[in-house]
Amino acid sequence: MPLAASPAPGRALVVVNPTAGTARTPLVQEVIARCRARLERVVVHRTAHRGDATDAVRAALARPGGQGPDLVVAVGGDGTVREVVQALVGAAPRERAALAVVPAGTGNSDYRMLWGQAPWQESLEATLGAVPGRARRRRIDVGQLAETGELVLLGACSGLIAEGLVAARSIAVAGRERYARALPQAAVGFRPYPGRVTVDGRVLHEGATVLANVGGGRYRGGQYLILPRSELDDGLLDVCVVGAQVAAADVPELARAGVLHKRPGVVHGRGRRVVVERLDGRPLCFEHDGELQPPAWTSMTVQVLAGVLPVWGAATKEVTRVHTPPALPLGGLAAT
Repeated sequence: MPLAASPAPGRALVVVNPTAGTARTPLVQEVIARCRARLERVVVHRTAHRGDATDAVRAALARPGGQGPDLVVAVGGDGTVREVVQALVGAAPRERAALAVVPAGTGNSDYRMLWGQAPWQESLEATLGAVPGRARRRRIDVGQLAETGELVLLGACSGLIAEGLVAARSIAVAGRERYARALPQAAVGFRPYPGRVTVDGRVLHEGATVLANVGGGRYRGGQYLILPRSELDDGLLDVCVVGAQVAAADVPELARAGVLHKRPGVVHGRGRRVVVERLDGRPLCFEHDGELQPPAWTSMTVQVLAGVLPVWGAATKEVTRVHTPPALPLGGLAAT
């Protein structure tokens, strides 16, 4: 069902990651031209190092006299979006601009989370007000890693998906094809780890674990459907745990086909605080938002920050056209 229209933005900061996979000069020039044709003020910042996007957005939002942007356009991949989000969520409420994403990275799952498969030109024009009623400004939930305080926009995942990022380092192709090759490669020889997943104090799963995903976005790697029932603004984190009843080698195709959730040994939950543990004392291999984390902990804890991030997205909420079993609210039954 279409949702209420939102007032169009007026001032934008365009944050470009020049090293992102498809952030080539023609794409960047087109983004800037479209923004300048519609907005009263457009400032462009090209990032130079890790963390630069966060610093640039913070500086822009701190401009006195209400001259800061009310829109931040992230041109890059999920890593660029994550850096922008760190600044937007950390700003005072009166200074917060809304996020728009132009996908120019590898997986671009953040873009798909907000716009599905729509071309970026259409979504940007809708955001800028050229197509009334096609875009909506809304406030969505964000996760936070208790161990580091870092924000989790798309999701955090242990096991196979994290191992896929290790495999991706040796694959030269760009875009989603990189993940399409990396995940099956990581599945070869993968061994489930002894794990436990607790949702709001109740055990959802304990036993051999292929992956545990907490989010956020429905898709990982831009193409793997992991959380088919996830809503971005319900104040809850969704959880998917794949147990050893599902062979790791089968996970990539099952997730790409949108049927992973139907398999025995896959359980779903929903809650405000999720703890993912490895029980044999060895480091937990996990990532969040496409960034592999250092092997420093045997567990990760993700808690929800409800409604803290203003974003521009499609005016109609995404519907995943697959049958999905209901998630277990606030924890669930232990997997067998």
